[in-house]
Amino acid sequence: MSRYRTALGIREFRAIFTAHIVSMVGAVTANFALAMLVYSRTGSSLLSALVFALVLAPHLIAGTLLSALIDRLPARRLLVCCNLLSAGLVLVISLSGTPVAAVLALAFALGLIEPVFSGARAATLPDVLPGDAYVPGRSLMRLVAQGAQLGGFAVGGLLMAAFSPQVMLLINAGCFLFSALVLRLGTKERRLHPDGGATGRTSLLRDSLNGIGAVMRVPAVRRMLLLGWAVPALGVIPEALAVPYTAGLGGGATAAGLLLTAIPLGTVAGEVLTNWLVPKERQIRMIGPAALLVFVPMLLFALRPGLVPAIAVLFVCGLGFSTQLGQDRLLLQVVPEELRARALSLQTAGLMFWQGLGFAAGGAMAELFSPSTVICAGAVTGLFAVVLLLRGAVFDTERGSPRSADGVVSG
Repeated sequence: MSRYRTALGIREFRAIFTAHIVSMVGAVTANFALAMLVYSRTGSSLLSALVFALVLAPHLIAGTLLSALIDRLPARRLLVCCNLLSAGLVLVISLSGTPVAAVLALAFALGLIEPVFSGARAATLPDVLPGDAYVPGRSLMRLVAQGAQLGGFAVGGLLMAAFSPQVMLLINAGCFLFSALVLRLGTKERRLHPDGGATGRTSLLRDSLNGIGAVMRVPAVRRMLLLGWAVPALGVIPEALAVPYTAGLGGGATAAGLLLTAIPLGTVAGEVLTNWLVPKERQIRMIGPAALLVFVPMLLFALRPGLVPAIAVLFVCGLGFSTQLGQDRLLLQVVPEELRARALSLQTAGLMFWQGLGFAAGGAMAELFSPSTVICAGAVTGLFAVVLLLRGAVFDTERGSPRSADGVVSG
């Protein structure tokens, strides 16, 4: 726990962390309210579900095509502007006369802003959290996201009993404004990277694509990014199939809800325990074993376990997501300084996109095969991906660099 205290002892990080908590709570409850608003106006389950897709789908678009903004604008200015724009969009959505088509378009626009904001925040954290404070700080940010996943929709349901969707959206706009104020007053304005000004001579689109190409051409960075996307993308398949799997066991919504909490609970426990008990050098060496732990227990779904065993299995799978601690530490060490902001922004955007694709792929496969079969197939694919991406890698725990089998540093 002392490592978390080290991160929280930095005043600027406390401001970023506070803003993150407020914006996450506001965003989760607002997404719920937005879906309810669309459903109340249209009576369409498809359109209400489309709200979530419209909020998540733009992550790849904005995270790639707009990624150059983080090198063109100072981080604090970009973060504050994103919050103010989001607040304005939510205020327009909350107006009673806003047509449903406009609501959906504005939800898509909100989705375009989020990856830019998340990428800029991820890129500035290494400056805010020097040395050993960085990885615990990133862990705390993820724990908030997992907590929002666990309790956000429950809180949204309770709030909907007391407030209308419009009022909840106004609350969300207030959360964005509060976040903007905290970031404006609590963080420093930093100069752009010396190469950042040069990016203005090319178009935003070309600069963004060139930056992604430069990041992905560094082998060690590419390896960590692909691993960091592949494990969550395939590891979410049991969550994607929680409803049909529990239905096959004769369970209802409560059973599905319990199954959905297993991986997030395991993830929280794994991150906290690993950060608390495991030395930072060993966290790097644990990248491969922890990633394998995500998928090996999933193979037990071949036996079609009952609800309680399935929850236990997925809790253990969640423990394996502690691999992200070592990946964070390693990625920061292998990425060239001039590409750091782009790499961290790409990491964040890609994570959201590939997780969404994992949900969609799992659901599509379940149309043809049983949920247990799809989960096992995801486990086998995940094991293959981990072995392929880490094949021949020997981690230098002093420098944190992945080396090939002959000792040459990758990248």
